[in-house]
Amino acid sequence: MKLTLTKKYAATIAEFKKRAPFSVDMALILGSGLGEFADSLEPVLTIPVSELPQYPPSTVAGHQGKIHFVDYKGLKLLLFQGRIHYYEGYTLDQCLLPAELSALSGAREIIITNAAGGINSLFSPGDLMLTSGFNSMFLKKELSIILGAGNIDQRNALVQLTEIPLYSRIKDTAQTSGIALKEGVYFFSKGPSYETPAEIRFMREFGADAVGMSSVHEAVYAIARGMKPALISCITNFAAGISPNKLYHEEVTETANLVRTKFETLLKNVFNNTIAKN
Repeated sequence: MKLTLTKKYAATIAEFKKRAPFSVDMALILGSGLGEFADSLEPVLTIPVSELPQYPPSTVAGHQGKIHFVDYKGLKLLLFQGRIHYYEGYTLDQCLLPAELSALSGAREIIITNAAGGINSLFSPGDLMLTSGFNSMFLKKELSIILGAGNIDQRNALVQLTEIPLYSRIKDTAQTSGIALKEGVYFFSKGPSYETPAEIRFMREFGADAVGMSSVHEAVYAIARGMKPALISCITNFAAGISPNKLYHEEVTETANLVRTKFETLLKNVFNNTIAKN
C-alpha cells in the first residue's frame, strides 16, 4: 500500500519524533467539547501543535491544539486535545495527521471521539454512543487517493468494528461501571453547515443513529495503518428536524461538558481494563 502522508509531512514527523519521550500503546483523539478529559491526566510531555511545522491549527472553539504523552499506570497514551476538521477547509491528508502520528508512535489501538447529532429517536442529548458501523460514501475518492488506488469498500470490510477487542472492552467496561452506553451507526457529513431536515430523513432511512463531521476518515486510515479503532460519540443535540430548535456549536460544547464525569470515568476504566488484560 502506498501512503503519501509520511513523505508529504516529513518535517512535521521529524520534529514530533525528536520530541516523543516514548512509544505508545494507545492513542486518543478528543472531539468537540471532550478535550477537557486531557486535563484530568498528568502528561509526561505536551507539544503545542503550533510548534510542529506544517501542522494545521484548529479554528474551532474548544479544540486547544495540544498533543499529550501520558503514562497512565504504565499504559503509554498519546492524546490529541483538539482535532483537524475537513469542514475547516483543510485537505483530508491534513485531517489524518493525528492518526498518522499515532501509527508512527506505535499505537496498536486508537479511540476516536466526537460530538454528534442524534438521529435515533431513542437517543437523548448527553448519551454516549459506541459506533457499531459507519458510512464513508462521501469520502471514497479522497481516501482512495491517500491510501493508493485500493478498493475502499474492500478495505473497510477487512475489519468489522464490533469484532475489534477494543469495542468489546469499552462495552463491557461501560456495563461494569454502571454507565449507559448506546450502540449505533455513525453517518459522516462533510459540513461545514449542519444538515437539513431532509438530509436527516435520508440518513435515517439508511440506518443512521447519529451524524457528525469527523472520525470516519480517521478510522479508515487507522485500519489501513494497522491500528484497531473504536469510535465513541457524545450525543450533544438532536439533529435538524428531530428537534424544532436551531442548532448551535455552543449547544454541542455545553452538552459535552455536562457528560464530562461520565466520559472521564468510562475512559479511565477502559485504560484500567486494558492494563489488566496486558
